[in-house]
Amino acid sequence: MNKTKEYLIPFIGLKPGKHHFEYQISNAFFEIFDYLEFNNSDIKVNVVLEKKSTIMELSFKHKGTVNVPCDMTNEEFDLPIKGKMKLIVRFGEVFNNDNEELLILQHGEFQIDISQYIYEMIALSVPLKRIHPGIKDGSLKTEALTKLKELTIKELKKDHKKEEKEENIDPRWDKLKQLLTDK
Repeated sequence: MNKTKEYLIPFIGLKPGKHHFEYQISNAFFEIFDYLEFNNSDIKVNVVLEKKSTIMELSFKHKGTVNVPCDMTNEEFDLPIKGKMKLIVRFGEVFNNDNEELLILQHGEFQIDISQYIYEMIALSVPLKRIHPGIKDGSLKTEALTKLKELTIKELKKDHKKEEKEENIDPRWDKLKQLLTDK
């Protein structure tokens, strides 16, 4: 049984013009590709297929959220994602999908499987570094961040003590330092 059957678009019976398709993507979709990066996902994908006399143009757009762990604190959060992609489909003697923007189908094909393109579009729209929004605005309270703040405060205190010692330096040393720079 083909697990990507619902992502097959039979274009042979479609009239020339624009045709709209909508898909709701969840983790079950990513399990087909053994992609287990997301704890949960809720993504809406819109596909517009424009059929012309010799070619077809596919426009993909997606918007939604994926639940991922933060790279700094390992706290889970919903990361909003969105993106778009275009694909041109032509017909030729041999199937060729080497180019990411051009797909060549053999003459006589009657449907196109868009699941791989949806998967790649979504997977590539997730940033490499995932940072919880609570870290940026300072509202996230976790054990790891508390420990980090404790360590940074100690460092600041050490730096402050060094500054006090520098302020208590005898002014005669400054005159000697000037002699070194006068050369």
